[in-house]
Amino acid sequence: MTHDHDLELLPTAAQTEAALNPPPGRTGGDLVVETLAGLGATTVFGLPGQHALGMFDALRRSSLQYVGLRIENNAGFAADAYGRITGEAAPLLLSTGPGALTSLAALQEAAAASAPVLAISSQIPAAGLGGGRHGYLHELPDQQASFRGVVKSVHPVRTQSQIPSAIAAAWRSALTAPHGPVWVEIPEDVLRAETVLPVVTAPDANPEDLIPRPELTALAAHLLTTAERPAIIAGGGVVRADAAGKLKALAERLDAPVVTTYGGKGAFPWTHPLSLQSWLEDRHTTDFLEDADVLLVVGSGLGELSSNYHTFTPRGRVVQIEADLGKLESNHPALGIHADARLALSALLETAGERTDPTAAGRVRALLEKVGERIAAQDLTLEQDVLAAVRRALPDGAPSFWDMTILAYWAWAAFDARGTNAMHSAQGAGGLGYAFPAALGAAVADPTRPVLAVSGDGGALYSTAELATARQYGLDVTWLIVDDGGYGILREYMTDAYGETTGTELARPDFVALAESFGVPGVRTSPENLETDLRKALDRPGPSVVVLPALLRMFAPTHLDRPAD
Repeated sequence: MTHDHDLELLPTAAQTEAALNPPPGRTGGDLVVETLAGLGATTVFGLPGQHALGMFDALRRSSLQYVGLRIENNAGFAADAYGRITGEAAPLLLSTGPGALTSLAALQEAAAASAPVLAISSQIPAAGLGGGRHGYLHELPDQQASFRGVVKSVHPVRTQSQIPSAIAAAWRSALTAPHGPVWVEIPEDVLRAETVLPVVTAPDANPEDLIPRPELTALAAHLLTTAERPAIIAGGGVVRADAAGKLKALAERLDAPVVTTYGGKGAFPWTHPLSLQSWLEDRHTTDFLEDADVLLVVGSGLGELSSNYHTFTPRGRVVQIEADLGKLESNHPALGIHADARLALSALLETAGERTDPTAAGRVRALLEKVGERIAAQDLTLEQDVLAAVRRALPDGAPSFWDMTILAYWAWAAFDARGTNAMHSAQGAGGLGYAFPAALGAAVADPTRPVLAVSGDGGALYSTAELATARQYGLDVTWLIVDDGGYGILREYMTDAYGETTGTELARPDFVALAESFGVPGVRTSPENLETDLRKALDRPGPSVVVLPALLRMFAPTHLDRPAD
């Protein structure tokens, strides 16, 4: 007996004919790009290399758009941002050995931030694999071992027939919650050899749904509905799951104040009466959250930055919704719900009752006033004025990407993202050089709006090669470089801890002249003219650079007042 689903697997006459007579001149590289196209990819990032040429040659026979950066790590950051903006798995094509290894820091950031990146690397010829020292160019004894502790999953390929299934499995892994980077590697000779296999059409790689257990969401809903002082911490998992609307609906139903983590910027409206904003490095906020009798943590592992450097000690019941099983109850005992944030919030909305708290908005206002008074007492007008100027110049909804620099640390706490998926930084792994190449990836993902990148002069020097990329592709990215003559945040940390600095002061180029040497317009601005100059740059098509010479300071920390438990 033939079942209906069996009929779906039977090839049509046209498919049979195409399988029997594939186009001539195809290689293993064509199987790679055909699989990517069949999965729905439209754009790939990367750099060519000798062992990877089979993939790059196949690109010219495909419909895929190729965006080439100048350094593999930067290509990884661009793919990371493309994945964050689109929610798609961004293919990253790399060569063997040094090229592959140079991408590691970017893949670590993608893993920490749950950004879907599909890294596909070449390998030395199959005859050289197995751990022996054969002396091939770029040879490593075990290349995939270098990535196994960084990426979500590893998918080695050794024959052409394995290529479509391995890439499809990697795609599914990258897009199953929690999203993350994955690694595929294919030997050079497998990529270069001609193939007799049929053209890859539509591989099945639908991500798996991570559904919450109903008995857990029922209990969580009861706890939240009957709580006296519920509060919510919204992390990056809410943004990745596109669940901001459901979070807002639940908060309003419960009258529960919401604070967003630095990775969760934009998950809750900044000016909402229930918004505690993002002042997580403030003892007033920490005290407020500790006082909650039921604390709902959605899409956050309550790591170092989200817990005021592990000084946060909740006194009430914690309910944690987290897609990454390793983060569930990793820092605090909780009713742990292993699930995608969107599906779990949907379940809570179906079962949670209405709850009214006439004091909630007032308590939120009182907290924000205390935070404001603490900051106002520190003589930090310049820093607040600069951040406000950036906010006024940046159109609502336009994405921004921030490097690990003092202005970004301010933005984590004090910047209104004005968009659910609009503000991104490298705070996941904390590496330098993220902002500009990531902004390029975002501009490729959505060319309809300008993109802002913010770096310090130290971080900018990691990425200046990508001015050539920005110019080559005409990407609408404005790069704000705050030039304070060194690693400003490290200068401040060392001065506070040791009384003097070592290795923090830097010689640097004339960034305006450097940009113009690439054919990119540049301007040197001042705090007073920043808004005007930045707005002009954002309005101008193509890339541009705005340099702000300024020595900014951080607001005083509060976690040093209490030792971590």
